[in-house]
Amino acid sequence: MASKNRKQFRRNRIKMRIRKIVNGTAERPRMTIFRSNKQIYVQLINDQAGHTLFSVSSSIDEIANEKSTKIIQAKKVGTKVAAKAKEAGIESVVFDRNGYLYHGRVKALAEAAREGGLKF
Repeated sequence: MASKNRKQFRRNRIKMRIRKIVNGTAERPRMTIFRSNKQIYVQLINDQAGHTLFSVSSSIDEIANEKSTKIIQAKKVGTKVAAKAKEAGIESVVFDRNGYLYHGRVKALAEAAREGGLKF
């Protein structure tokens, strides 16, 4: 098994273990993260209705045009998702780290969202 496949397999196994427990509702949607090598994406999902409420990523113009590190971009995405959630009337979410370890960009995004007023 190649190194990349082994890493993906491990992450998917962790992801499935988390998803058995974590579930989003209309009052408390699931905030899930996808982290690629260049960007970071966040979605707020209502699992009961089966649709995405909204998404924010580091590829939007106001974040992508500024030259900064990926951790700083993740913090900006966290504050942006918290602001959008406040506009939509969402105060608390269920955090889904999507199989990624809670450090680096994932941790920076989560802490920035907490500072922005989201509870999880």
